[in-house]
Amino acid sequence: MLQKKYLGAWLASLLGTLAAGPGCAGDFQDNANAQAFIEEMAERHQFDRTELEALFAQAKKRDDILEAISRPAEKTKPWYEYRNIFLKPKRIDGGVSFWKENEDILKRAEQAYGVDAAIIVAIIGVETRYGANTGSYRVIDALSTLAFEYPPRSKFFRSELEQFLILSREEDVDAAKVKGSYAGAMGYGQFIPSSYRAYAVDFSEDGKRDLWGNMDDIIGSVANYFHRHGWKLGEPVASRVNSGSPAASSQVSENIKPGKKTAGDFAKAGITTEPLMEVDQAVALLEFEQRNGPEYWLTSNNFYVITRYNRSPLYAMAVYQLSEAIQDAYQKSRP
Repeated sequence: MLQKKYLGAWLASLLGTLAAGPGCAGDFQDNANAQAFIEEMAERHQFDRTELEALFAQAKKRDDILEAISRPAEKTKPWYEYRNIFLKPKRIDGGVSFWKENEDILKRAEQAYGVDAAIIVAIIGVETRYGANTGSYRVIDALSTLAFEYPPRSKFFRSELEQFLILSREEDVDAAKVKGSYAGAMGYGQFIPSSYRAYAVDFSEDGKRDLWGNMDDIIGSVANYFHRHGWKLGEPVASRVNSGSPAASSQVSENIKPGKKTAGDFAKAGITTEPLMEVDQAVALLEFEQRNGPEYWLTSNNFYVITRYNRSPLYAMAVYQLSEAIQDAYQKSRP
């Protein structure tokens, strides 16, 4: 059923945007795939064809988006370069400031969802530098470009475009104006539309889930995302293998998610960490490229949970190490 209480405002805002933008004819007005998508949205979700035609008539194909998605840092940089993007004094200090400014909300989210405050802060720091850069691309442009002009992942982004339009109706978001990343991720925590709908929470209890301006909702939603994916409060994330463990290179795990092998099993093979992990802790052994050769880490299920946010182990390790640096600096700054 169409949510009528939001339809009028959504349509009025959309048509006002179009009227205010002379000369902004889009690139998808006559696109066959876009037209088929409009038909599907009308039939499956009772959207009005006229509204959607007006929206896609001014959506723009962005070649810079196609270029950006073809070269994500997680796939083009070795660990020692990727790490340096995030483990900077300014981002660590920014995390301490963000934690202090939102201490009560972070404490409440940690208690409600069982997710360490340091991880919540680090995710927001990696994603948007604590809200300083939530994205400059119109989401409708980003998702339309990737859904209709990027065959390798068109099915995925077509689904996200569908979710975005439903979200815009549910949350009374202006689909023609809202901005995000080149992949259509939104807000402080950079939730893609399907994640926004599935995991965002109204932590402020004001009747709306706002991931741009409501810090309760922003922090609560990141915490809920991790909670729903199995994060365990206070449990280890990763521990570096001692350099004197020559067997490590031959024992690297095939999967990021820990299997049946434990830290004790690796220890029996001469692969130990400092500090030591509990012997019954299920872990994976991962390799990370440094300038002078690889280093190895035993990583737990909590590490795997971070990769549910972004599937790259480089990303997960950057989040973990940033969280450790922020927590250390935060604790030292307290009286």
